[in-house]
Amino acid sequence: MLERQREGIAAARKQGKRIGAKPRLTSEQVKELFRRVADGEQKKALAQEFRISRQTLYNLL
Repeated sequence: MLERQREGIAAARKQGKRIGAKPRLTSEQVKELFRRVADGEQKKALAQEFRISRQTLYNLL
């Protein structure tokens, strides 16, 4: 069963489909986060404002 699953995932990737969860933020939001972190804003406040976890924020950085 796992072999068939891997084949299906590989076929979907060949067709250009995304696998997994949707990104929580757009590229514009990520750019804004980088800018605001560089300006010295608190990461906890930014995470709350963008409705992401602090871990997600740190993963992006």
